[in-house]
Amino acid sequence: MPRPKPVVYGLYAWTPDYGFRYIHPANRRTFEWLEPVGKVFEKIDETDDWILLRYDEQQFKVSGELFKELYQKPPFSFGDTVAEARPAPGEPAHQGLISDVYLDEANETFRFQLVERKRKLKRIFEADELREA
Repeated sequence: MPRPKPVVYGLYAWTPDYGFRYIHPANRRTFEWLEPVGKVFEKIDETDDWILLRYDEQQFKVSGELFKELYQKPPFSFGDTVAEARPAPGEPAHQGLISDVYLDEANETFRFQLVERKRKLKRIFEADELREA
């Protein structure tokens, strides 16, 4: 799906304790499974009642009340092809697509998870551990 220009990134700090009024009924179960706290979303549309957020290949209609826009943009986003900048000696560099984008708010740093050969890597990478491929 093409990204809007400019892309607006943000956090959506919703948990089930807030209740489901913030999540569109069609998206409740999948949004709850996503566990959105700490994940960076792309805001792709807005109406009077809902905003449309993208996370990887999924889209969610949510209330705009809990959306917090980020003014610092992540260096990589969903679907970007990246490679490990400094692999361990004797090991091939991991290379794949960005599937998850996280923000460590305490340190104001972005972290990333990759899909390599159709499998999600368990490792979470810091931004300086990756480069464009």
